[in-house]
Amino acid sequence: MQLPRPVLTRLAGPPVVINGRTLDPEMQLVLKLQRLEGPAAETVSITRGRRIIAASSRLAGGTQPIGAVTDRTIDGPGGPIALRFYTPRGLSGRSPALVFFHGGGWIYGDLDSHDATCRFLAEEAQVRVIAVDYRLAPEAPFPAAVDDVMAAWTWITEHAPGLGIDPDRIAVGGDSAGGNLAAVVSQQTVRAGTAAPAFQLLIYPATDFAGTAESRHTYADGFFLTKAFMDLAEENYLVGAEDRTDPRLSPLHGDVTGVAPAYIVTAGFDPLVDEGEAYAAKLREAGVPVEHVREDGMIHGFWNMVALGRTAPHAVRRAAAALQRNLS
Repeated sequence: MQLPRPVLTRLAGPPVVINGRTLDPEMQLVLKLQRLEGPAAETVSITRGRRIIAASSRLAGGTQPIGAVTDRTIDGPGGPIALRFYTPRGLSGRSPALVFFHGGGWIYGDLDSHDATCRFLAEEAQVRVIAVDYRLAPEAPFPAAVDDVMAAWTWITEHAPGLGIDPDRIAVGGDSAGGNLAAVVSQQTVRAGTAAPAFQLLIYPATDFAGTAESRHTYADGFFLTKAFMDLAEENYLVGAEDRTDPRLSPLHGDVTGVAPAYIVTAGFDPLVDEGEAYAAKLREAGVPVEHVREDGMIHGFWNMVALGRTAPHAVRRAAAALQRNLS
């Protein structure tokens, strides 16, 4: 991935153009290499798929420097919830923070799968990052993940001063399923009148279980996140969910009045691009300040590629700069 751009482009193959967008050559090469690695996570058992996701995350994230990392557990509605605290180098005193929820379709992912990105984000934005290890389906389907992230958010905001965090400058964020959960926390806290996020960092969030946006068909196969993956996630996470428009499932159908300003990132070659952009539009219509950035040449999953090439790390840096700017 560090090869000169012309060489990398030749290795990637002929340009892939859909809807006027050209797939980034680095992403094209990642997809080509992925096909050589072995079975995709969604084609094997969930247990084995979790191991595949973990291994690929370690490769894509690499070793990222950080000032300090501390793990602890808190009491949650279904048992202990693990938290991981990231403190960037040179940061001291009471500072802003980001409470981060990992992606993985509510069935994959943990503190380790997004460790490199959380380190990278903390250092780049110069904020504390607290990652939350919520329960996963099928062992704990909806609303377990929502209950866990709400409990974690409440605990962090209540203990902020003792954690070295400015209680007035706490953001919430996540990628994909984590972006969904971050949007849910933003809505639910405002509706409940409790401590709410000061800012939202939503990375290609899943926002709508009730409809099927066109992009879910256009990019259903061949761009990392597949229809088979999304179907598997829904089959396991939505067990017992009677109403797919429930805002705790589909924030696109919730009340966004008064929620925090947001930086929303979508990827041009992502099945979720349409619903992410629909959510940005919904926030704008409600008068919520929104900065939406579509990374046109990117695929779902680039958020974890902070050690691969140039384009993905640059995109994450843009998001980190927005986070720092909005919490300063």
